[in-house]
Amino acid sequence: MAETGRLWPKLDRIPHPPNRVPLLGDLVGATPKTPMQGAMTWARRLGPIYTTKAPGFEMVVVSGADLVAELADEERFTKHVGFGIDAFRPVTGDGLFTAFNDEPNWRLAHDILTPAFSREAMERYHGAMLTTVHRLLGHWDARCGGEPVDVVGDATKLALETIGRAGFGYDFGSFSRSDLHPLVAAMMETLQFSMKMPLMKLFGGKENDKKIKYMHDVVDEVVRRRRASGDTSANDLLGAMLNSTDADGESLAAENIRFQILTFLIAGYGTSAGMLSFALHFLASRPDVLKQAVEEVDQVLGSGTEPSYEQVVKLRYLRRVLDETLRLWPPTPAFLREAREDTVLGGVHPMKKGAWAVVLIPMLHRDPVWGGDVESFDPDRFLPEANRARPPHAYKPFGTGARACIGRQFAQHEATLALALILSRYRLQGLPGYELRIREAGFFMPDGFRLALERRP
Repeated sequence: MAETGRLWPKLDRIPHPPNRVPLLGDLVGATPKTPMQGAMTWARRLGPIYTTKAPGFEMVVVSGADLVAELADEERFTKHVGFGIDAFRPVTGDGLFTAFNDEPNWRLAHDILTPAFSREAMERYHGAMLTTVHRLLGHWDARCGGEPVDVVGDATKLALETIGRAGFGYDFGSFSRSDLHPLVAAMMETLQFSMKMPLMKLFGGKENDKKIKYMHDVVDEVVRRRRASGDTSANDLLGAMLNSTDADGESLAAENIRFQILTFLIAGYGTSAGMLSFALHFLASRPDVLKQAVEEVDQVLGSGTEPSYEQVVKLRYLRRVLDETLRLWPPTPAFLREAREDTVLGGVHPMKKGAWAVVLIPMLHRDPVWGGDVESFDPDRFLPEANRARPPHAYKPFGTGARACIGRQFAQHEATLALALILSRYRLQGLPGYELRIREAGFFMPDGFRLALERRP
């Protein structure tokens, strides 16, 4: 608390929730199971910047497009690793997402892995992505006309299989299981544990440590198998990490490779599964958008079930559907920015070096720059002329700057391909009476969303 006040010298100028009480701060009326949605509620009431306080802790939450544009300035601000992110370091260490800015492995890994997310690399991964989507389709074919499918559960399986197969040449066998792979279950549970308040972590720590060890053991086995195979190529993420060096000839250490794999598995399943699940919800609830998406898919793909990489790239309306999905419900709802030097935010909020703020992405994406009805789902917000007219920093579903999500093109291509094949194969029907509820378990997901499927003729 004292540090926040010291680093934000005029904190009392910033709005805060009403009914704040000594010691407890803003805990009265808090929503511990849905903290990010609670933050969105306060942002709607308090505006583009506010503070929130808990025992021994206070933070500044920002969502206004003008303020976020300043925070995105790489000369003045950088990524802040804290507020739950650092709590996940026992799992992913100095991997790309959780590395501190001064840790050399972040730059080393970024330099080595950037080519693994180029357009050429996406074309290499396309075949593996296609294989995993067909596994999902086979799983859903068996359920057509029967019980509705669990969209989030199956999208999570698809995402895990895609990153496993395309990134590491590993098959988790998710679609032969009735439940989630234990690795995914452990990921979800450790994510939830990492976000608990410090006092709540007094219980369950040993069990959490066991889950972390299990995840490390699984990943170490993936690496062991690849080394034993004698494969020295760099055609996927694991190959790049094992067999590539940076410009100075440096390579990644074994422990950091483990951390990077877990980073990609966690970020990959959460981002892709959330994006696909929310997109299917919006399509099922908007017949006009669904009709236009299906028409584009039929025109571009024809009757084929093996679309090429180039065909997927041509699905521009479907991509706008995904962009609008990420605007309303980005799976990762926040990122943190830290002042490199003493500065003033918005011309009125002094920040000392090291002061940090949470950027609340869903409310940034509901800023007035998006128009009047920000809660409505409208893919045409992402027409080229609309994109040009909008401030460039108003859309940040993958974070910002040098440390934005390195795998965003991987996730977007995967989701576009999956969505295209689903629409070409099935009629989508949401269940009567379902209203969108958001589950927070490290990532935003549509809670309880299921689809009834019929094969298209």
